[in-house]
Amino acid sequence: MTFEELGLSEKVLKAVADAGFSEPTEIQKGAIPPALAAQDVLGLAQTGSGKTAAFALPMLTRLERGRARARMPRTLILEPTRELAAQVLDAFEELGKYHKINIALLIGGVSFDRQSRIIDRGADVVIATPGRLMDHVERGKLLLNAVEVLVIDEADRMLDMGFIPDIEKIVKMLPFTRQTLFFSATMPAEIKRLTEQFLHLPVTVEAQPPSSTAETIDQKLVLAPSDDKAKREKLREVLRAHEQGLTNAIIFANRKKNVEILRKSLSKHGFNAGSLHGDMDQYARLDTLTAFRDGKITYLVASDVAARGLDIPAVSHVFNYDAPVSPEDYVHRIGRTGRAGREGVAVTLVTPDDFRVMKAIEKLIGKEIPWEGHAPTEEEIEEASRRKRPARGGAKGRGARGSGGRTSRSRKGRTGKPKAQAADVPREESSVQEKPKRAPRTSRGKGAQQARASAGKTRETQGKKDTGQRKEDARAAKPANKASGRQDSFHEGNMPAFLARPVNKD
Repeated sequence: MTFEELGLSEKVLKAVADAGFSEPTEIQKGAIPPALAAQDVLGLAQTGSGKTAAFALPMLTRLERGRARARMPRTLILEPTRELAAQVLDAFEELGKYHKINIALLIGGVSFDRQSRIIDRGADVVIATPGRLMDHVERGKLLLNAVEVLVIDEADRMLDMGFIPDIEKIVKMLPFTRQTLFFSATMPAEIKRLTEQFLHLPVTVEAQPPSSTAETIDQKLVLAPSDDKAKREKLREVLRAHEQGLTNAIIFANRKKNVEILRKSLSKHGFNAGSLHGDMDQYARLDTLTAFRDGKITYLVASDVAARGLDIPAVSHVFNYDAPVSPEDYVHRIGRTGRAGREGVAVTLVTPDDFRVMKAIEKLIGKEIPWEGHAPTEEEIEEASRRKRPARGGAKGRGARGSGGRTSRSRKGRTGKPKAQAADVPREESSVQEKPKRAPRTSRGKGAQQARASAGKTRETQGKKDTGQRKEDARAAKPANKASGRQDSFHEGNMPAFLARPVNKD
């Protein structure tokens, strides 16, 4: 079957020929005819199967008739991430270059006022992430009661990112008579519920079995140590082993923190690496993707924000530094390579803690993934799978159990032992604890001045006595002064200043 047989307009066919597309993919063959007939479509296909053109081409054909009014778009495309939305915009600009249509891209990280001005002129196509779209609607900048076609792309990814409540709100604002094109790579129960809610007698197009991987991807497992430093060294060893035939590669990590650590480590050891994760602002992310597409970056270290939908045809390798959290994420990650019939390589570093999730991945994709290099025995895999990983804050954490089985949340010290009683405290520690009870410096200074003045008067009185009596008084006063000094010190440290005045015995 050719594109001419699908019923597309002349302008669309001319743009398709200019783009170099020779024949439609499976999802395009199945989705374009019912979409042109204004039927709802449920498309089940993995990324890289041509889903964007499957809804863009019939939409462009339909948009040749009629015009959009201000703040009232004719078609709406919902994407889970900014990168996917920007990618769909590129596809519409390429395939719709012979159409005079206005396209609005509504994503975060871009000027809100600039987007509003485009909408005010009348947008035939709105491509948006759910959050930014809701911002425009709630501010009264956008009306959705004239939408003719709704596209929900990467629906399972929307579910993962928590966008389903927003999507349900958006759909309630749309006309009941709209056409809906719904695409998803997997079909969990929640997504199935949405299809029953949003679609009316849909035509189901299944390009390949859900949760399957492309046959053109050579998948491998590599045994790796659990220690972070040794694991990074193992990654570098694997990258060097696959340098031959590598065009560029995406390296996936589960956490944003690990993405930056890996990027710095690879750069330090001479690898041309960049990073992509959710904490980067929109312009930095787009610049990184552009550099990766243009070959200025060879290794792109990324979190799962890059796992779905990014159309970078030249990716030859995918490396999973961290085993994915869910089996479905594995399918989407390695789907970045082996796209559109090309060959690709996917290598996953597996620590003993990852054996269980890898078994789940093999069960999902329906085949066993071979090991590259040393392979663990079945006994080792079974033993590691039975062994539970310690919970956060385990024996070494703050909640460690002390004697008596109580945790540190009770009235105990950090070590779990009861606090020492006052009688058990050594004398030196007791004196240290009493220091904060001293009177302020101003009071102590005033008391000291009064003590010195009183001592001067005493010496003046004693000078009037005879010499023998003065010596005797001096000898008697010497130990008394010592005692008085100790007493003054005691009073100065423990009593108010007005009680520290020496008593005049005269």
